Amino acid sequence: MDVRRLDLLRELSERGSVTAVAAATHRTPSAVSQQLKVLEREAGVPLTAKSGRGLVLTSAGLALARSAADVAVARERAGALWDEFRNHPSGNVSLATFPTAGQMLLPGALTDLSGIPGLVLTCTDMDVETGDLPDLTGEFDIVLAHTLTGRSSWGGRGLRVVPLMVEPLDIGLPAGHRLAGRSYLTPADVVDETWISVPDGMPFERILHDIEEAAGHRTRVFQRFSDLRVVEAFVAAGMGIGLVPRFTSGDIDPSRMVLKPLRGVDTDRHIVALLRPDVAERLAVRTVVEVLRAQAARIQSAYGSSPSSSSPSSSSSSPSSSSSPSSSSPSSPSPSSSSSPSSPSPSSSSSPSPSSSPSSPSLPLSSLPSLSLPLSSSPSLSLSLPLSSSPSLSSSSS
Repeated sequence: MDVRRLDLLRELSERGSVTAVAAATHRTPSAVSQQLKVLEREAGVPLTAKSGRGLVLTSAGLALARSAADVAVARERAGALWDEFRNHPSGNVSLATFPTAGQMLLPGALTDLSGIPGLVLTCTDMDVETGDLPDLTGEFDIVLAHTLTGRSSWGGRGLRVVPLMVEPLDIGLPAGHRLAGRSYLTPADVVDETWISVPDGMPFERILHDIEEAAGHRTRVFQRFSDLRVVEAFVAAGMGIGLVPRFTSGDIDPSRMVLKPLRGVDTDRHIVALLRPDVAERLAVRTVVEVLRAQAARIQSAYGSSPSSSSPSSSSSSPSSSSSPSSSSPSSPSPSSSSSPSSPSPSSSSSPSPSSSPSSPSLPLSSLPSLSLPLSSSPSLSLSLPLSSSPSLSSSSS
C-alpha cells in the first residue's frame, strides 16, 4: 500500500470529511476520493461507506487508519534516527501558542534556537477554547496549550502531551483596593466584588465558577475579554478585579495593580505542548520541545511562588549563566505521552545561552527500538541502528 494513501485515510478518520481532508492536504475532494478508492482496491476490503452526502470509515477502514498512524510514527522515527546519526536537527517547525505562553516562552526559545543552523521555528498566536486546541495539531507541529488540573483528556486523543510548567493564577486588584493589604484571599473575600473576566469556555472562567460554588452564590461580571492584557488594564484602572497569570502579570506596576494568591480553590494552570505522535519523533521538533522545557524551567525557578516576589531573581534571570540544551537532564529528553502534566523541576533543566552558539542538543533515544530500514531497492541499503551501540550501515544485495 502507498503510505501517502494511508495518510489520507488517517486524515479522514481524524477530520471526518473528504472536504476537510482535501483542504488540509491541498487537494481537490475528487482527488482525495480517487486515492481512497485506489487504497480500497489495494486493501481488498471496503474501507469507506456512504453516509448521506459524505463518507464514513468501515471497521476495516478504522483499523487501517490506526495502522496508518503507526506507520507515520515509524517513518518519522526513522528520519529522527538518521538525523541523530548525523547529529543535525534541521527543517521547519510550526508552532501555535496562546498569547501569554508566547509572551513567556517564545522570545527566549527563539534566541536559543538561533544558534542551530537549518532549524526554523515559525510561530502563530491563537486564542481558542480549550477543547479546540487538539484540533490545531493537524495544522501545527507543536501546539502550546493550558488546562486546569484534571480537566482535560488530550492524551486520550492519541496525542503526546509534554508538561512544560505550572503557573498559578492570582487575583489582580487595583492598588488602592480594600483587599490589597491582605496576604491571601478566599472565595468569600472576592465573590461579591465586581469582576473583569474571560468569555465562557475559557479555562479561567471555570475557576470563577469554582469560586461561586465555594462561596455559595454567583459573582457579578462587569466585562469579559479574551485578551488578558485588556483584563489587566481594566483592573489597573479600578473597574474591578480579575484572575491573572502570575508570571506574565507580575511585571505590572505595583502602584496600579497588585496580585494576591487565592486559597480554597485550585488556581494552577498547566502549560503543555501537544503533538501528534509521528511529529513528536522528528529530531527538529524534539529539539524545539527541549528548548521550550528549558525556557519554562528557567521562568518557573526565576519567579517566586508568592506574588510579592514576582520579579525574577538576579541569579536566575541572567541568560549567560545558563547551559546549552545538550547539558539538560537526560531523564526527560523526549516528549512524554503522559496526559497528566506536572511541573518540571527547575533544577533539572536550564536554558541555553543566547550569547553562545549552542550545538545540536543531544537527545537520548533509549525508548526507541532498533530499526532495519530498506533505503533503496537494488541493491537495498539497510540502516541498522541498535540504540545501545554505535550505528552501523550494512548493505545487502537483493
